[in-house]
Amino acid sequence: MNTSSRLIARIGIRYPIVQAPMAGVSTPELAAAVTNAGGLGSLGIGASTTADARKMIERAHALTSGPFNVNVFCHKPARRDGVAEAAWVEYLAPLFEEAGIAPPDTLGESYTSFIEDDEALAMLLELKPAVVSFHFGIPSPERIASMKEAGIFTMATATCLDEAATIEAAGIDAIVAQGFEAGGHRGMFKPEATDQCLSTFVLVRLLTQKTKLPVIAAGGVMDGFGVKAAIEAGAAAVQLGTAFVLCPESSANKAYREALKSEKAAETRLTKVLSGRPARGIVNRLISFGEASESPPMADYPVAYDAAKRLNAAASKLGNHEFAAQWAGQGAPMARELPADELVALIMEEYRGGNAG
Repeated sequence: MNTSSRLIARIGIRYPIVQAPMAGVSTPELAAAVTNAGGLGSLGIGASTTADARKMIERAHALTSGPFNVNVFCHKPARRDGVAEAAWVEYLAPLFEEAGIAPPDTLGESYTSFIEDDEALAMLLELKPAVVSFHFGIPSPERIASMKEAGIFTMATATCLDEAATIEAAGIDAIVAQGFEAGGHRGMFKPEATDQCLSTFVLVRLLTQKTKLPVIAAGGVMDGFGVKAAIEAGAAAVQLGTAFVLCPESSANKAYREALKSEKAAETRLTKVLSGRPARGIVNRLISFGEASESPPMADYPVAYDAAKRLNAAASKLGNHEFAAQWAGQGAPMARELPADELVALIMEEYRGGNAG
């Protein structure tokens, strides 16, 4: 039995397909549809309250009897700097004025990290999703041990060999190898560190040679041909995110969908502007404005996200979606608008050698 077959059997899925968690876009309906179609559906709860996360997991359990993944954020608490935060808000003031609201007096740290969230841990141990994955780092040995004792399969994102080695040493079950092409937030443990910018293919080859854990390729894969290439490179499975955004089961809004179907999808950029951490999305005015040469350093994650979300909420009411976080990977122009189960079936047809048309 090869690595891919062992991972598929261990998790209890039919195909080496993982739908990326995509906090804010993934839904119980999307996760369940992917799982019911033979892949591993996922929920991203890093941006949710524990109460909302519970509802999402319970809803997914009601929609599928199969396994699904629940992803949590393990970032370090924000480095608060009132002077820097005020300077960032002041710089964004013209955009707030354009959106019809005054700049906020203060910014909040909206997301609680799983590394210090006892309530979220207790909820996961109670509901026991088949898989729990970690992004931005890993939790304490005690938290990892408690999940393993509960029979939960664990995964964590790595963007380089050092992070993968840390994941392996912690006793986590699998590594999600996130290449530079991937949409959404980079899973870097230390966002202030130099990003090696490894491609998905290089990272997969490196990790399969240097670690013993099953490796799940993530970044830039949009179809079965990409899945096949990743599996042949040594990946045990492949995680696709942007590929599922246009599915009717996702919660992506109309503007996000239209952007992904337009020529804008061809230009994505890795930026800290929107949230304070490196993340790849479709380039818009906020990204360009925030990256201008005269811009001050943005606030830390997730404090900067509070500013961007307030700005987008106000502008969206006026029909302006140029300040939205429309996360997308480099493969975005290849996105297809299909129900999730049909998309999984098509990906597998391509993977098995169906025609490219």
